[in-house]
Amino acid sequence: MGSLLMAQDSLSLEVNAYAIDNLFLFVCAVLVLFMQAGFAMLEAGLNSAKNTVNILFKNIMDLSAGALLYYILGYGLMYPGDGNGWFAFAGFGVSEAGVDPASGALHPQVDWLFQVAFAATAATIVSGAVAGRLKFSAYLIYSVVLTGIIYPISGYWKWGGGWLDQLGFYDFAGSLVVHALGGFAGLAGAIVLGPRLGRFGKNGHSKVIPGSNLALSALGVLILWVGWYGFNPGSQLAISGAANTNAVMLIAANTTLAAASGAVAAMLMAWSLYKKPDLTMALNGALAGLVGITANCDSVTNIESIIIGLVAGLLVVLGIKLLNKLKIDDPVGAWPVHGLCGIWGGIATGLFGGHPLVAQIIGSIVIPAWAFITMFILFSILKSVDLLRVSEEEELIGLDISEHKEEAYAGFQIFTVE
Repeated sequence: MGSLLMAQDSLSLEVNAYAIDNLFLFVCAVLVLFMQAGFAMLEAGLNSAKNTVNILFKNIMDLSAGALLYYILGYGLMYPGDGNGWFAFAGFGVSEAGVDPASGALHPQVDWLFQVAFAATAATIVSGAVAGRLKFSAYLIYSVVLTGIIYPISGYWKWGGGWLDQLGFYDFAGSLVVHALGGFAGLAGAIVLGPRLGRFGKNGHSKVIPGSNLALSALGVLILWVGWYGFNPGSQLAISGAANTNAVMLIAANTTLAAASGAVAAMLMAWSLYKKPDLTMALNGALAGLVGITANCDSVTNIESIIIGLVAGLLVVLGIKLLNKLKIDDPVGAWPVHGLCGIWGGIATGLFGGHPLVAQIIGSIVIPAWAFITMFILFSILKSVDLLRVSEEEELIGLDISEHKEEAYAGFQIFTVE
């Protein structure tokens, strides 16, 4: 009788742990999905008011079209269960079967929900880099290709047990797998598209195109910061048990410290360069710190996370200056934040996190190169068939009217819907 009661108690504990871990991952998935709102607000605020509808529409479609493609194709590519290390496919869709609570495994449906939120994040990073001049149809094509094929293949190389994972490359929550991939895809798009009209003068000097609403941008960054507590702690994939709980708390603290130090470092760096504290630089500095800590938040100390954030905050300011010198127009700083600081996160994982530095360097080169080359080819094909960029007249009018015949702020713009 006693052994039966013990067995029942053990099963009860396992069922509770199963419920707690699945609920934890569900809440984290919702937080990551909410980051789409943060990206939308950040991008809308840093761009002209005449492109607001277009920006919001792109963010909605990143999630909507991307979720469908990732369900149909991407998830099976990213998590095939086996393969040759480079490419494999488990099949279409996601298993609807439950799992035995005693096994401790996650339900496949909540696992997909968490993973699709990451896929949508990778896709939406590009939106800011190509804002103000890309045709909406071209963006839809890009978004489904990245979410359904490009992101899952390189994701398999690490998170699906592929060749990078076998090499020893480590990326806990996606500094490279998610952020650098999106950042370098955005860089490819910005280069092929060319700058917005008036962004660079005839003498080559950079001309700032002011954002329409920095209050929205600040709100967007704060939403993203909060959403990151789903991104990083959620990547532990469990919270039941002392070891998991301790790991989640360390990850959350390190995430906070890196974001804070990134914001401070970017503010001070920009202040020293431009003689005034710049809000947009501080906002991007916070995001840079978040990106830099994402690969290694479970592997470093609090002090090391502060150092990682500080370096990321400096890098993002230097990255923005570099793009200006190269006359590459990235309206929101997507490449400096996600691309450059994503690479830094991968390298920092080797420098501070105790993971093999050579493997970290290889992964930090391969994933950005994969994203840049594949997306450069795609954007170039779209350009060759005149599907990429709107006309000068349409750009001057604004994409809200020229692409959608809608206005975000009725009666506010110079041009209006007829």
